[in-house]
Amino acid sequence: MTNFSDYRDGFPNARLTRSDTGVLEIALHTDGNSLVFNGHTHEQFVDLFHDVGQDPDNRVVILTGTGDTFMEEFSADGIEFSPQGYNKIFRDGRKVLMNILDIEVPMISAVNGSTRIHSEYVLLTDIVLVTPETVFQDKPHLGMGVTAGDGVNLMWPEVIGSVRGRYFILMRQELDAATAKEWGAVNEVVPREALLPRAHEIAETLAALPNLTTSYARIALTHKLRRIIDEGVGYGLALEGISALEVARTQRA
Repeated sequence: MTNFSDYRDGFPNARLTRSDTGVLEIALHTDGNSLVFNGHTHEQFVDLFHDVGQDPDNRVVILTGTGDTFMEEFSADGIEFSPQGYNKIFRDGRKVLMNILDIEVPMISAVNGSTRIHSEYVLLTDIVLVTPETVFQDKPHLGMGVTAGDGVNLMWPEVIGSVRGRYFILMRQELDAATAKEWGAVNEVVPREALLPRAHEIAETLAALPNLTTSYARIALTHKLRRIIDEGVGYGLALEGISALEVARTQRA
């Protein structure tokens, strides 16, 4: 078990605040602006979600971003495409998703803008709120010639349907907020200024319920997702790694 004071200020790319009722808000960022995802944040988020899941005083978790985007920009900083480097990506990629699922309280995504990287984080939460400007896409994988295998390949077909999900990945489809809601990936489309207030309104309602009720609800509702991730993400990451090494070999030739 961990205490909030032990990890509150421990993550340079996550601003953590918690209300007296136990509603924890995680705002992802880079230097106070929209997050730039890289190898360092990948490693950092493994520990972030682990610590959050180990704190018994967290009653509800809100995951949000900073600035105009939720998770759109990617940098190769901290990523090494070698056997040892990809072993780290493989281990972190498996752990971060399971650590999200190990947060055994309700989770709300307040998606403040475009999400073109690791949108599976959003789909592993229980309630998804977005702004009208939000766009979902799996941009970097096929854009770099790499197989999408770190969880987006599992979650999108599960959430929006197999045929739609495969098209979404292969075509790098841009999914706007209204379509994402129509297809079942989003619960509410909320004006930007109302996004976090609405997330906190829902969170406080859930936090008022008995502890075991909300905890067991999260466990019950994510049981299938845990099986999907546990069975498939390692295989997908391995295929992604093989394709990434082929891209690197081609570039050196």
